Amino acid sequence: MTKFADLGLSDELLAAVSAKGYDTPTPIQAQAIPSVLMMRDIIGIAQTGTGKTASFVLPMIDILSHGRRRALMPRSLILEPTRELAAQVADEFKQYGVNHDLKMALLIGGVQMGDQIKALQEGVDVLIATPGRLMDLMERGKILMTGCNMLVIDEADRMLDMGFIPDIETICSKLPAARQTLLFSATMPPPIKKLADKFLSNPKSIEVARPASANTNIAQFKVAVTSRGKRETLRSLLRSEDVHTAIVFANRKTTVRELAKSLKQSGFNAGEIHGDMDQNARNAELARFKDGTINILVASDVAARGLDVKGVSHVFNYDTPWHPDDYVHRIGRTGRAGAKGRAFTFVAPEDAEAIANVEKLTGGKVPVWNEGADTDHAPGEAAPAEKPARRERAPRKSGGSASAAEPVAAAEPAPAPRPARAPRAERPARQAEQAARRREEADERRTPAPRRREAEPSGDEGAWNGPIPGFLGTSAL
Repeated sequence: MTKFADLGLSDELLAAVSAKGYDTPTPIQAQAIPSVLMMRDIIGIAQTGTGKTASFVLPMIDILSHGRRRALMPRSLILEPTRELAAQVADEFKQYGVNHDLKMALLIGGVQMGDQIKALQEGVDVLIATPGRLMDLMERGKILMTGCNMLVIDEADRMLDMGFIPDIETICSKLPAARQTLLFSATMPPPIKKLADKFLSNPKSIEVARPASANTNIAQFKVAVTSRGKRETLRSLLRSEDVHTAIVFANRKTTVRELAKSLKQSGFNAGEIHGDMDQNARNAELARFKDGTINILVASDVAARGLDVKGVSHVFNYDTPWHPDDYVHRIGRTGRAGAKGRAFTFVAPEDAEAIANVEKLTGGKVPVWNEGADTDHAPGEAAPAEKPARRERAPRKSGGSASAAEPVAAAEPAPAPRPARAPRAERPARQAEQAARRREEADERRTPAPRRREAEPSGDEGAWNGPIPGFLGTSAL
């Protein structure tokens, strides 16, 4: 079996890897690290959770250990689609590079630009950035890319989804043509293939199995729910499952906020992370989750990629993800580093197409949550049971524990319609009352004019409407 010591890494780097408790590389690490050290371009087809970050961070550290940094001219660049993933890569770079004299700068949105510019002015060996913030600094003339000899484009398919490909092409055009380029992507759609053909030179292709189909450490289930029954189903599963730490994913930011609030009100230690939060708030919430202050994190897909928290026992897809790739990244937050994990996906009737796309991507059916077990049945059936309970609420008062057919039979001769016939019987009396009322009104209209003026000074409604005597040249009052 291949060991890290067999890959050609320096002793200082091997000591840092060992300090983290790793001895055996993952398949993509074993294949990529030697090629990167030989300065070859790489196309890596791999999902998060396969160890691909270390497959480029480790050899990059050894390569950068030879050379010196210059102000405003980073020696290498790692592009990430989201702030969370960029921060995660920066954290790994710090841990693995502990025995090397290398400086790093993290360029992401949501934080003050001043500190980032100061770090660039002092000179950095590696720049980890999101495309938007990097383009901003390049346009301001605060950074020069002419000295960057190594480029990593991570999560290229996600870059495509987020509309970053034009920015990446612009950035690549500013880098030296003679450079080493590493491109990693979960899939290889035509635009990414075109990007690779344009900017990579004779790359070595490496592909590893999808964790969604190969990671047997994750027990996956789909749970049939209704839209209205999702919250109760989630609460039931959180109580019945042995949840140590859990991430609950939703498709919309508004759902994340509302669901986190609902869970807190139900007594759960829950927090939230989504795109509307600034970076400091996100970091604070992630820190609370990592240190155990909260054990349930409700998140949008902004946190699905690159979030590495040890010991996540459960992932709940409160919404079936719209993009099947997001399913792989979501459930990949559990079952990491050999640990066991469980993933539950809520499937409402409107999610039929989305779950079918997930199963097509992963190459197999997601098992239905085991309704046979007593502890499993209640959560799966919680949502469908709500509506019948509401329909039978009225019959229950008189029907007790009768079967479903009995309340229906009892409802047919319900006493409510019979009293409705009584007004028909009393209609002649009511008509007589109305006739009497009309006569009283007619009598009032015949009252003398001054009296009518007192009662209705604002108009002539109810005034005398008989024939006007010929000798009067004005209207009668």
